[in-house]
Amino acid sequence: MSDLEKTEFALPEGFGRPDDSPVGLTVLPEERDVEKSLRPKSINEFIGQPKVREQLNLVLAGARRRGVTPDHILLSGPPGLGKTTMAMIIAQELGTSLRMTSGPALERAGDLAAMLSNLMEGDVLFIDEIHRIARPAEEMLYMAMEDFRIDVIVGKGPGATSIPLEIPPFTLVGATTRAGMLTGPLRDRFGFTAQMEFYSVEDLTKVVTRAASILGVSIEPDAAVEIASRSRGTPRIANRLLRRVRDWADVNGNGHVDLAAARSALAVFDVDELGLDRLDRAVLDSLIRGHGGGPVGVNTLAIAVGEEPGTVEEVCEPYLVRAGLMARTGRGRVATASAWHHLGMTPPPDAPGQLDLF
Repeated sequence: MSDLEKTEFALPEGFGRPDDSPVGLTVLPEERDVEKSLRPKSINEFIGQPKVREQLNLVLAGARRRGVTPDHILLSGPPGLGKTTMAMIIAQELGTSLRMTSGPALERAGDLAAMLSNLMEGDVLFIDEIHRIARPAEEMLYMAMEDFRIDVIVGKGPGATSIPLEIPPFTLVGATTRAGMLTGPLRDRFGFTAQMEFYSVEDLTKVVTRAASILGVSIEPDAAVEIASRSRGTPRIANRLLRRVRDWADVNGNGHVDLAAARSALAVFDVDELGLDRLDRAVLDSLIRGHGGGPVGVNTLAIAVGEEPGTVEEVCEPYLVRAGLMARTGRGRVATASAWHHLGMTPPPDAPGQLDLF
């Protein structure tokens, strides 16, 4: 298999990282096929992110009117908010081909050169987790983004020769969950940067309702709201929870999803009313029952729950902080009064409250 084949078909967003679904199941290929079928095909079909959609519409419409390729686009935000879907929509709106790869797959400059040399004019190149691209490939990307050319080094040592290679104008769409890890020179070469925000329950309810229609699931409005409210503000999680609720309804009911069915199914899969899963509750339990509410370091919490520190820090902690159940301090993580109440316990007088976090 050539370098191009290795990179062009690299798996997109979410592969190889801890599963951010509170259901905590391995995502099988057939599951990914279902997720693909649920992706919107145009900006008008895309639910949520109104500011990003408005801005992106202007960028694409302006480029089409001038007959040029759009500026390079950076999409940043937590996993599961639609960055990969948005990249697909960009290519669809422009009527061009989409080439997909990921930062970790571009280990050498040659990997990137093989992909760039096979682009056609106007193509969209999507690099997921672009902050993890290797430095040699990143330095080659600078010139490709700015001047639409790359220098290919032939040979080694004193006899090495640099051959300039022109590449057709293209649009790079980069996606990152950690915008702060991007180097300044790379970030500055993007003409448009969009920050994807967590979804409201109202928008997630629309996501669930739309997905149910596509999957042929009969669902009541209050059941869709229940699923949406436990989806941690993330469409990917909402779609996965809907499929698990559908499984429960098919096995234990008549296939129709009402409020009782949704609540029973989510209870089976250990997703509580705040969207916390088993690992989230284990972290809170260790923080409160094991360490009196903190402060506790993330490494200590990870050992207590039997997980890697990166999993606790990247998968659990962001949502616990956003939900007002955990606070980060200079001395470590601290449970808030809301976390104590959520576990059915009385908080100590010095436990930080919701207002103390801001």
